[in-house]
Amino acid sequence: MSKIEVINVQVKDNPCHFVSPFKFEITFECFEDLPQDLEWKIIYVGSAASSKYDQTLDSVLVGPVPAGRHMFLFEAKSPDVTKLPLQDTIGVTVVLLTCSYREREFVRIGYYVNNEYDDEEMQSNPPPHPLFDRIRRNVLAECPRVTRFAINWEDNTAIENLDAFGIPKQEIGNMNEFSSHGAIDFSDLNLYPQSGQNPVIAGAAKLTSNIGHTILQSGDQNHVQQECFAKTKEEPMNEQHIS
Repeated sequence: MSKIEVINVQVKDNPCHFVSPFKFEITFECFEDLPQDLEWKIIYVGSAASSKYDQTLDSVLVGPVPAGRHMFLFEAKSPDVTKLPLQDTIGVTVVLLTCSYREREFVRIGYYVNNEYDDEEMQSNPPPHPLFDRIRRNVLAECPRVTRFAINWEDNTAIENLDAFGIPKQEIGNMNEFSSHGAIDFSDLNLYPQSGQNPVIAGAAKLTSNIGHTILQSGDQNHVQQECFAKTKEEPMNEQHIS
C-alpha cells in the first residue's frame, strides 16, 4: 500500500505566457511518518522525437514528512528555450509532475500543454524563428494522466516481479482499463518506450474534447477512478511555498 496519496493538484496562473513560471499547488496525504524526504520534480517534454530534449525545470526535497495532510506551492522556471527544437516550440507537448521516495518514483502526473501564438495572424503564419514572448501556454489541467508505481517504502531493496518500468508484471493488464466517464482509448497512447520516439507524448494528437476526468492507475492501485482528484476535505494542513 502506498504511504502517500496525492489528493489534489491545481495549476496556478494558467493559461499564461510561455516564459512565465509553472506553478502547481499540491495537496497530499501521508498515512504514516516518513523519515526520509520526498523528492518532487517538474519535467518539461521538449520534443516527441527524443527524450534527450526533456528538461527538469526544478526539483525539491520535502521532509521528513509527518503523518497528515500537507499542501505546498511548487514553482519552477519556464523551459530553457535554447534547448528546445525550433519545430517543436508550437503545438502540443507534456509537462510531468513526479514524486519519489528513497530515489524510487511512485507517482507521475502528466498534463498536455498547448503552446500557440497570442495573435490569430501569427497562428496562421508563424514567424520563422519563435517569438517566445508572444507564445501563450495552456496546461490542460482538467485532464491529467496519473500513473502510480509500487515501491518498497522501507528501504532501497527492489520489489520483486517488476518490469523495467517499475510496474508489477501481473498489473500491466490494468493499464488498458478506463472509466466510463469520458471516452478514452489508452491503447492509442504509447506508454512504453520505443526506439526513436519519446513515449510520453506519442499519441498526443489524438487528444479530443471528450476525454473527461480520468485517472490511469497502476502498481499498488489496480483500478481506475472516474475523477481527476478527490476534492480536498476541510482538514488542517501544513502549508509551504517552494520555488
